[in-house]
Amino acid sequence: MKKIEAPTLEQAYAKAAAEFGCSVTALQVEIVQFPSNGVLGFFRKSAIIVANLPYTPVEESAVTEQQEEIDPLISYESDNVVSDTEPEELVLSDKFYIQDDDFEEEIEDHDMYELSAQECADEVKEQINILFKDICFDINAVDVSVYDENTLLVEFTGADAALMIGKEGYRYKALSYMLFNWINAVYGMQLRLEIAEFLKNQEESISRYLINVCDIIDQEGRAQTKVLDGVLVQIALKQLRDRYPDRYVAIRSTRDGGKFIVINSYHEY
Repeated sequence: MKKIEAPTLEQAYAKAAAEFGCSVTALQVEIVQFPSNGVLGFFRKSAIIVANLPYTPVEESAVTEQQEEIDPLISYESDNVVSDTEPEELVLSDKFYIQDDDFEEEIEDHDMYELSAQECADEVKEQINILFKDICFDINAVDVSVYDENTLLVEFTGADAALMIGKEGYRYKALSYMLFNWINAVYGMQLRLEIAEFLKNQEESISRYLINVCDIIDQEGRAQTKVLDGVLVQIALKQLRDRYPDRYVAIRSTRDGGKFIVINSYHEY
C-alpha cells in the first residue's frame, strides 16, 4: 500500500500505476484528498490517494477477450464555476461498467433518446425522491416536471428547503452540479433547479441589475457586466442573449478566474 500525491487525481492514478507496474484498473484506490484550486491561488490542495495492488497482475497474453473490452477509468478535471472536481465515466458501447472493489456490475444503458421529456421527468422524479428520502432536512417530495422540450424543472420545497441553499448558495451550486451531470449524461436533458424560490429571486435580482447595463448597450452599442457569481453569470447570459439576439454576448474571465459578460456587435469580433 502506497500513499501517492499529485496535482490532479488523474496524475495520481497514473503515478500509482507506474509505481506498481500495472494498469490503473488493477489497483485498489482510496481517495484521501480531492484536489482544489483554492481561492486566488491560496489554499491550493493536491490530490492524495492510497493505492494498493490486491493481486499480481496476470500476463497480457492471459487476459481474456472480455476483460480486454472492460477498462473503466474515472478521471477528474477542475471546474472553477461550480465545483473543484468533475467525475467522468468512460462509456463503452451501450453499457456502463462500474468497478467497486471485488465485484463488477454491468448495467444496461437504456436508450435515452427514445424517452419523451415527460417520461424523463417521471423517471427522474422517482429516482431523485429515492435519493433524498432519508435526508436530514424537512422537505416535501421533490417535484420534477417538464420546463421545455430540452429542460427538466426540479423543485425542492418544505420547511427546511431554504437550508439546502447554503451560505452564498454553495449547497445550491453543488447540488445543481451533481444533478445536471446525472440528468444530462443519462437523459440528454438540461436542468433548471429551484430551491425555495432561490432561482426565481436570483433571476429577479439580475433583471434589476441589468437595467442599467441595457441602457448603456442601447446608447453606446456595447457594455460589460461586473464580475458575477457562477449561478448569476449564467442567468445574466440567458437574459442578455434573449434581449439582444443580434449581438455578440459571451462570458469572459478575469486573471483570477472571475466571470463577467461582454456585449458587442458581431462584426467587431
